[in-house]
Amino acid sequence: MNAMTQVPTPTSAPQAMPVETYDARDLIKNGVQASIVLDGQVYCLRITRAGKLILTK
Repeated sequence: MNAMTQVPTPTSAPQAMPVETYDARDLIKNGVQASIVLDGQVYCLRITRAGKLILTK
């Protein structure tokens, strides 16, 4: 017969850092597209007619 071993659980789980949340329509003021720069590279964020987001370089 196999003995069951209980693994102790921590009394408090580490808290995750809050994630910044942005509304895409706030970023895309003209309702079509916005440019986003990361490390000198320019990306285009746009909302499609179907309401989907597309990020391209």
